[in-house]
Amino acid sequence: MIIKRRRFKQTQSLEERLAQDTAQLLEQAKVLPSGPDRRHVMSRIRQNETATHMSELLRSPPLQPTK
Repeated sequence: MIIKRRRFKQTQSLEERLAQDTAQLLEQAKVLPSGPDRRHVMSRIRQNETATHMSELLRSPPLQPTK
């Protein structure tokens, strides 16, 4: 039996989705008390920020060698 992958086209760019998720997580972190749940949310925020920075680096033009 061949398993077919479910495919769908993203309507927003990766950066937009990461920014939206980060904003939602920041709102969630504001109301959470200190503890493991808040640490998990803060960890996800850092992961989203890292992913955004990596995406920016990969999309930037390559550096030119110095002369």
